[in-house]
Amino acid sequence: MKIAFAGLGVMGAPMARHLVQAGYDVTGFNRTPAKAQAWAAATGGRAAMTVAEAVRGVDLFVLCVGNDDDVRAVVTEAVPHLAEGAVIVDHTTTSAKLAREMADLAAGQGRRFVDAPVSGGQAGAENGQLSVMAGGDAEALARVEPALNAYSKAIKHMGPAGSGQLTKMVNQIAIAGVVQGLAEAVHFAQVAGLDTDAAYEAVSKGAAQSWQMDNRWKTAARGEFEFGFAVDWMRKDLGLVLDEARSNGAKLALTALVDQFYAEVQGIGGNRWDTSSLAARLQPRN
Repeated sequence: MKIAFAGLGVMGAPMARHLVQAGYDVTGFNRTPAKAQAWAAATGGRAAMTVAEAVRGVDLFVLCVGNDDDVRAVVTEAVPHLAEGAVIVDHTTTSAKLAREMADLAAGQGRRFVDAPVSGGQAGAENGQLSVMAGGDAEALARVEPALNAYSKAIKHMGPAGSGQLTKMVNQIAIAGVVQGLAEAVHFAQVAGLDTDAAYEAVSKGAAQSWQMDNRWKTAARGEFEFGFAVDWMRKDLGLVLDEARSNGAKLALTALVDQFYAEVQGIGGNRWDTSSLAARLQPRN
């Protein structure tokens, strides 16, 4: 199987590397050519200077780019150059509307599109332990699943086009609430004069335990927020969630509030801090 991979950033570069290490023939593309060249030199893959060059004749086109507009531009350029029947797998977090649009575009030209956002962050990409939530053609997903397993620990087909993106929204809603609760718990422990490490040991073995607590409690207590998924990206994702909620009538009061709190984090310069930086807005500032 010949594969092209577009978007060689903090997520895409390790994902594409895992494909090379699994023995696939992979061509990488990035809008910054130097990134594609550096990725190729480091992994043994090939670099392409254009999308058309990267995807010409390939069976699987994977992308992990920035937003709806980026996906639309890349997929529109790629589709005519792909092999007949090729599968496009988009790991970008986008709107469900965009996923449906791209599925229709691909199907109209004899290709298949799968919206497949991921959870697990930079560490999951580096370690090949991402969770994939997929929407679209189930047969197409099954055909390329062995390749996706190179960087995934779980792949779940959720339904028709857009279902993967809707499921990622569920993921982000859940994370937003948990991280806010964690931030307030750390803050309360500090204000109450408790040893925060001891407090973690006391509460993390019971019903309060979560991935966020196990991986972000101690660093949040120390004011360290350099661990992956950035606030700017979380606000993009929560914007997609809230837009969808306005369309379907879902009541997301907590999610909307946490989105405002992330805006406050941006206001104190935390655009590139990780999502646990909700704790930073609770700390006294001069």
